[in-house]
Amino acid sequence: MTSPEDHETPTGRAATGADAPARGEAPPYRLPYSVVPRRYELTIAPDLDAASFSGEERVEIEILEPVERVVMNAVELEIHGASLALGWASAGDDLATAESFSLGAEIDEPLERVAFLAPSEDVPPGRYTLSCAFAGTLNDKLHGFYRSRFTDDTGETRVVATTQFEQTDARRAFPCVDEPDRKAVFSVAIDTPPGMLSVSNGPEVSSSDLGGGRRRVRFADTVPMSTYLVAFVVGPLEATPAVDVDGVALRVVHLPGKERLAGPALEAGAHALRYFSDYFAIPYPGTKVDLVAIPDFAAGAMENLGCVTFRESILLADPDNVSRVEMERLAEVVEHELAHMWFGDLVTMRWWNGIWLNEAFATFMALCCEDDFRPEWEVFTSFARSKGAALGIDGLHATRPVEYRVEQPDEAAAMFDVLTYEKGASVLWMIERYLGTEAFRAGIRRYLAAHAYGNTETHDLWDAIEAEAGDVPIRAIMETWIFQGGYPLVSAESRVAPDGTEVVGLTQAPFAYLPAPPPGADVRASEIGSEWLVPVLARSGGGQVERVVLGAGGTELAAGASPVVVNAGGSGFYRVAYDAALRSGLLAGYESLLAVERYALVADTWASCLAGRASLREVSEVLARVATESDPHVWSVAIGALGLLDLLDLLAPDELRPGLAGHARGLLAPQLARVGWERAQDEDEMTPTLRAALVAALGTFGGDDAVARHCAALYAADRSGGAPLPADIAAAVIGVVAHHGHEPELDAILARYRNPRDPLDEDRHLGALGRVTDAHAARRVRELCLTEIRNQSAPFLLATLLSNRATGPATWEFVTARFDELVERFPAHSIHRTLGGVVGLAQVDADGAALHADGIRAFLAHRVEGGHKRLVDQSLERLEVNVRLARRLPVELRELVPPG
Repeated sequence: MTSPEDHETPTGRAATGADAPARGEAPPYRLPYSVVPRRYELTIAPDLDAASFSGEERVEIEILEPVERVVMNAVELEIHGASLALGWASAGDDLATAESFSLGAEIDEPLERVAFLAPSEDVPPGRYTLSCAFAGTLNDKLHGFYRSRFTDDTGETRVVATTQFEQTDARRAFPCVDEPDRKAVFSVAIDTPPGMLSVSNGPEVSSSDLGGGRRRVRFADTVPMSTYLVAFVVGPLEATPAVDVDGVALRVVHLPGKERLAGPALEAGAHALRYFSDYFAIPYPGTKVDLVAIPDFAAGAMENLGCVTFRESILLADPDNVSRVEMERLAEVVEHELAHMWFGDLVTMRWWNGIWLNEAFATFMALCCEDDFRPEWEVFTSFARSKGAALGIDGLHATRPVEYRVEQPDEAAAMFDVLTYEKGASVLWMIERYLGTEAFRAGIRRYLAAHAYGNTETHDLWDAIEAEAGDVPIRAIMETWIFQGGYPLVSAESRVAPDGTEVVGLTQAPFAYLPAPPPGADVRASEIGSEWLVPVLARSGGGQVERVVLGAGGTELAAGASPVVVNAGGSGFYRVAYDAALRSGLLAGYESLLAVERYALVADTWASCLAGRASLREVSEVLARVATESDPHVWSVAIGALGLLDLLDLLAPDELRPGLAGHARGLLAPQLARVGWERAQDEDEMTPTLRAALVAALGTFGGDDAVARHCAALYAADRSGGAPLPADIAAAVIGVVAHHGHEPELDAILARYRNPRDPLDEDRHLGALGRVTDAHAARRVRELCLTEIRNQSAPFLLATLLSNRATGPATWEFVTARFDELVERFPAHSIHRTLGGVVGLAQVDADGAALHADGIRAFLAHRVEGGHKRLVDQSLERLEVNVRLARRLPVELRELVPPG
């Protein structure tokens, strides 16, 4: 095994993760490469009633140099015996007659290792089979081998045992070399209790009777893959009949009685398998795919090869009661996970510093696939909002490079964020648009073909694309985006060139919401970079698109007819500041812009206001053009800005607050009147999303009593057996009811949450619990987060209550008082999800002093350590951005908003 090659970026930062150790050597966090696992034969016997499991394994290993011990990863496991035999059964060796000897076992819990010790002298190089027995607990932390519980139709609590191994939790289920570049074949057998179904990565190949109704179900060997992709699930489950997708068997595995909810996932999954097989020009690397719906699941889904696990509410949907947004989310997650079968499973990052490439590429490919699946959804316009979330974090000094040096796996845990997924996907979209679809796809095919069943570093991808990109320096461009944090503000200025022609000059400077911390300040140094190679697409009113790479020295474009759009098509991961003349031309030609370009114009203006670069009057001028807008994503910026102003409590209730609510109604109510409450027969795919956003805004901070009353009437009819809530506005309506409700409304929402019609209905009512404003109702919801609410959802629900103007301060008191209890109860490394809600506690008093921010910073100073501390730092910096906004804007608001 050779060490990965280090690279230097233009900013001089190391580009790779921890070096792969030389043979027999390893830093504390890596295992020696002197022992190479080739094949694991696992037998797992779960006891669902006792919440425990036992197992046996035979691991075929190759020892490359004499060793006194064979070291593997293991944690929270008991080892009951181990031995080593010469030879491999899969190679035809007769292990029954082979020389074998017992091994000692030495557990190192802090390092999560077990060392199998030779009895007297070193074990010489050769092929061996290591056998051991082990046992563990089915935990409740949603990682490793854990239990997920649900209540069946008879009211009985049932258990599903399932796995979640990414990034380093396979070691909680069986001893293994738990590192992504240590690929091996896995043969899995599950001792299955009576009446239960077991699934794993491969198809079932045999089932033998163990007596008492128990069966040993054996699954086919996998292709060589990483340990974090192994999966097994056993419980009272059912599977749909297999759909044949060009020879690949596709099923949905679900709780009893939910087969009717599997159709949308099967449709999206079948399309995705065909799309990716064609796009990558490589067949699916397996023979079957099970999409498995799990009631308790910490993430959205997990790309285990052939056995993809999902949060139930994401995978299952009633086709007659699903909103367009919910259906888009379902399809996107299924497509994302199936893209991983090639990009992540077939070809895998060498170490966790490269996890972004798996996730970013799957995110981008899901967009491409979904655009092919349902072009009318305009998913790249939808993605502009996701990209906006990444721009929001990446404009903070506490951002990070997309890829950075990772040593301990805990440091990689914090990489599962918007910078990995959304920023990573955005820069891929940016370069794909700049290069063109065909050249980009040719590079991807070259990369996958060259590295199938292997492991790679990031530069392998850039080199493959560059080989197909002509004279575009892909590697040089992309390393400026991946190995430094932040992004540029591209300034566009009209001017006359020396030869008398009119041009648009482009320059760049780092964008940041706040001034950089001074040297020596008691905060982390800024991670925002200094300069980028920016692939710019610009279009003039004549329709001509110009391509240029903007470097540190700036560049010029031919001016062309107005409007001039920098970041044409909206794929660039940067913000644009136009001078007055160019901005005037854009506003005059607003309707001629693509929806994604209109979104960028509005979002960049609002971001500049948050950063103190633009006034609220400039924002208001842009919002005046939004009054003619029909796209919900563009409207989301305006609604978000109005909601933030309300949240920050900038205006005294008896002074201008009614005027601000009236201003919101004046902007939004005509739009709701235009689209109406009911879906028209000829309505496009975007209008239902806009309708829901308008209802939610007007019914809450918009203070529209008529909307609130109508929502209450719609919900009452739905509860009493009358007309069901239309799926597209259901979540918005329930949220408005919760916002205005008291104890009786909370009781109704909780009753439906506990007895939902389907998983999406449960999710809608769960989300509404965070919208309550009544103090007594909020207190009950907070307590439920420590008792009844599933651990996968409680951190997010508390975050919503924290960012709720009415319930935020009391929820912060709850979090501080019960912090240790929350950390213990919630899934590992999830408390930062809750703490993200502190960004809403940015209120200031009449003198501009922060009411909560200083206390929040003091409390959190040392509460979260390791890789997730950066995520908390980001929330604290966002809080500071909002505090400064709260201090700055009241004067500007008084000029724009008349008293109510």
